[in-house]
Amino acid sequence: MSTERLVPQRERTADDRGHNDDCHERWLRLTNRRTGQPDYRDEWFDEQCGGCRSWIALTGELGRDWGACTHPGSAFDGRVRFEHDGCELFRIREDGSFG
Repeated sequence: MSTERLVPQRERTADDRGHNDDCHERWLRLTNRRTGQPDYRDEWFDEQCGGCRSWIALTGELGRDWGACTHPGSAFDGRVRFEHDGCELFRIREDGSFG
């Protein structure tokens, strides 16, 4: 057993700018599709998570760019996704909204 003392982490909130920036950078590495990648297809631009009816935005500052996938058939179901990411199970929102 380690003799190191556990240092309690300070509580995080949805408006903790430093924490949000760290999450944003860390989570970007997990995206499925990046608009800057050479094999990014033009049709994917209109099929981004932020426009999918299965994407629900987070609250607070992170909710401006991040949400959870709720599509039961998606490999990303229950995972935090960048609004500009996407997958093959995209379903357009009937009201045409984004984010």
